[in-house]
Amino acid sequence: MCAVDELVERVDDQDRVLGVVVSRRQAIREGWLHRVAVTVCRDERGRILVHRRSEQLSRFPGLYEAVVGGAVDVGESYEQAAARELAEELGIRVLPRLLFTFLNRSGLSPHWLGVHEAVVPDAVAADPDEVAWHGWLTEPELRSALLEWRFTPDSHEAFSRYLRRPDPLPGWAGLPGWGRRRRCPGERRCG
Repeated sequence: MCAVDELVERVDDQDRVLGVVVSRRQAIREGWLHRVAVTVCRDERGRILVHRRSEQLSRFPGLYEAVVGGAVDVGESYEQAAARELAEELGIRVLPRLLFTFLNRSGLSPHWLGVHEAVVPDAVAADPDEVAWHGWLTEPELRSALLEWRFTPDSHEAFSRYLRRPDPLPGWAGLPGWGRRRRCPGERRCG
């Protein structure tokens, strides 16, 4: 099934499921709120996985992403969707940790975005239908790339908020960019 034809549940402005199932294409076209789950993937050295979307994809072909993810299917939790997307796109079987959710108004339409974090192996088996290229960048390299390369709107917003989050994974607290912060409007911290 094409990604924009996935079935999603509509949610309200408080991220509560309304019990209405629609196609993702319709949710985007009508501007209806729905859920998307993404994961920031780091390796054991703290580098961040960055990838370029396949040119064959209908949404944002050829753009770079600092997160891996997609729509939350009907009946799925954010965590289940994030784990499924990691398996589908990168061949990785891990349970990502949900950090926070926020109402994201960037991109094709507004949606609730659940941002996760996971430590993943250096070697990933990226699906060529989804991922044209992938590589590992340090945080300073990624900060530069975000200014120079064409990234998806979700990547900019999610990664910016991720860097300002107060609770890094153990061992990364001393890395640049990890500090206490106030939550942004509309953002809810999880866990």
